[in-house]
Amino acid sequence: MIKLLADLAGYEGLFNLFRYISFRAIAALMTSLAIALLIGPRFIDMLRMKQGKGQPIREDGPEWHLLTKRGTPTMGGLLILIGFTISTLLWMDITNGFVWAALAVTLGFGAIGFMDDYDKVTKQSHKGVSGKVRLCLEFLIAGLACTYIATHTGFKLYLPLVKDYGLDLGWFYIGFAAFIVTGFGNAVNLTDGLDGLATMPVIIAAGAFAIIAYLVGNIRFSDYLGIHHVAGSGELAVFCAALIGACLGFLWFNAPPAQVFMGDTGSLALGGALGTIAVITNHELVLLVIGGLFVLETLSVIIQVVSFKTTGRRVFRMAPLHHHYEKKGWKESTVVIRFWIIAILLALAGLATLKLR
Repeated sequence: MIKLLADLAGYEGLFNLFRYISFRAIAALMTSLAIALLIGPRFIDMLRMKQGKGQPIREDGPEWHLLTKRGTPTMGGLLILIGFTISTLLWMDITNGFVWAALAVTLGFGAIGFMDDYDKVTKQSHKGVSGKVRLCLEFLIAGLACTYIATHTGFKLYLPLVKDYGLDLGWFYIGFAAFIVTGFGNAVNLTDGLDGLATMPVIIAAGAFAIIAYLVGNIRFSDYLGIHHVAGSGELAVFCAALIGACLGFLWFNAPPAQVFMGDTGSLALGGALGTIAVITNHELVLLVIGGLFVLETLSVIIQVVSFKTTGRRVFRMAPLHHHYEKKGWKESTVVIRFWIIAILLALAGLATLKLR
């Protein structure tokens, strides 16, 4: 919105700053952070009054969770989405279709998560909305967004470590892209099991993709690095920055001991956002590296389920993976910080692929 005003003003004087994506990205981060910090306390109080008992805690989970986390309100993802959405709309180029597509997926996935959280809280049950219904809605939203994106970026799957080369998947690409978006929405959802565990890796991944989006959207940088140029994708740096600021503001209240949980409202939205950014920038495979922590958490659940159903034995003491280490005696803070370190290393490895071509 502010960029539109700058356009109308002809970028005269102070308005000239709004020409630059870097400036608007920093402004978007600070704006969403300020909004989250400002409304956070009253928002959490409202959630606590509305929800009463808060988020249902798994009876089969680590025993200490029943003592330390019972009564904590959920749906804190709304706090992220409010700050993020306002900031994005304020600082984005409103003519950029990619940002609108990413925003639509984020809010759409957030709405699905909200329905699930609301059902769990009102019924004090872990079941929530049917898994099949959730997945169908997620694939529908992701499919529509990916169809729009593919018609502007092409139907190729670009390979890391290979200079500007992609496999032409034709219309199958849309199904693959929708799977990436939906899969990452649920991967972040599975990771969100400890205070701050999912939030910081999302911040790290969003920071890495802010860099990727900026480079992919700049024809000089993309040509130098040998990566596929996507005109207009640089504007996603503003989107990522707004996401980072909102998550930092939420983390202020989600740091151990958490005053609020993001719930499916936040985790599905954040994962969907990362998946959509990866599709727009043609870095779907690099997302598997940068978001490798989420991939590991998801694989641990798949391995556990398959092993138990086929052999009757469990590979992990408990899945997802973070609960396995809790069961081994690691403190919650130890698990969280070590997983953060892994997320940082994976993000650096993902960024390294930009030059290794």
